[in-house]
Amino acid sequence: MNKIGILFGQENTFPQAFVDRVNEKQSQFPAEFVSIDQVEQSVPTDYAVIIDRISQDVPFYKAFLKNAALTGTAVVNNPFWWSADEKFFNNALAVQLGVPVPKTILLPSKDRPDDTNHNSFRNLQHMNWEGIFNHIGFPAFMKPHSGGGWKSVYKVDNPDQMFKAYDETGQLVMLYQEAIDFTDYFRCYCIGGKDVRIMPYEPRNPHHLRYAAEMQTTGDAGKKLLETMTDYVLKLNHGLGYDFNTVEFAVRDGIPIAIDFCNPAPDADIHSVGQENFEWVVEAAANMAIERAQRVKKGQDNLTWGSFVRNSVMLQPAEPAGDVKSSEGPKTKEAPKAEKEEKKDKPKKADKEKEEAKPKKGKK
Repeated sequence: MNKIGILFGQENTFPQAFVDRVNEKQSQFPAEFVSIDQVEQSVPTDYAVIIDRISQDVPFYKAFLKNAALTGTAVVNNPFWWSADEKFFNNALAVQLGVPVPKTILLPSKDRPDDTNHNSFRNLQHMNWEGIFNHIGFPAFMKPHSGGGWKSVYKVDNPDQMFKAYDETGQLVMLYQEAIDFTDYFRCYCIGGKDVRIMPYEPRNPHHLRYAAEMQTTGDAGKKLLETMTDYVLKLNHGLGYDFNTVEFAVRDGIPIAIDFCNPAPDADIHSVGQENFEWVVEAAANMAIERAQRVKKGQDNLTWGSFVRNSVMLQPAEPAGDVKSSEGPKTKEAPKAEKEEKKDKPKKADKEKEEAKPKKGKK
């Protein structure tokens, strides 16, 4: 496990630049395109770190990466969490973290999933459409609760448009979300849970011109806005546990509202993000991969787990059997507190021994 690899699909500019930069910066961990010729259960790979850019589209790769992670490879991003995560949960967690998000309703798929019938939905009542429309308002957006790349995204201005779009969504589970009338829009990289790059972005432009935008908020208000977005980006990525992600904000009345932050394989092509942003991403990703490789412990869990998962594990009422070491990942303020509370609630060893020494009463 002495190599750094990148697993990718149709993209061309970022993978080669990443490999070149890692190899320019050091020689202890040679970087290359991941090569797969046989995947055997519980057999380690040659890679200390793998940057995953494609497994969301190739189930075989996802299974390969989970096996690699199990045997000690630090996979970026965590393939287990990435498989479980989706945009509706993202929004719900953001609310818990204190990050503003649009008002959002989850809609069941318009068509029944395969191998189901009306009996499969006995618990599902008719949607309260009047209540939903009053809560969300118009215009609104519909988009898949799990997906990306602006696929199956609809903007609707009235109930008729909404129902017509809904009829086209088939078996997709959809989000119905308020539209944010924004004065500024940003896309923010977060790499390694610490490096943040805030980029003005115009989602209404053609794809190749979306980064050709300028920040409209200036002066002290602009400085405060940048600080707030940086704080929100770190909160979201620490909570979710992503090492490579982007967060999008729409700014309304000076408040950055997180629109989309489930992008674990974000666009990093030089032709769309531009030369300056491209160089930043390549450098930050190379530094992150080298740092991760240097602290990998063979045969152990080297994945990043977000504070949501780590705190949930630490707050379990039943204690684990044996000593369990937590995996490394971005640190948050919440985790030490939870650990401290757990220790406080734990009975002292002497008290425990006294309790065990007491004679037990027989059953009556």
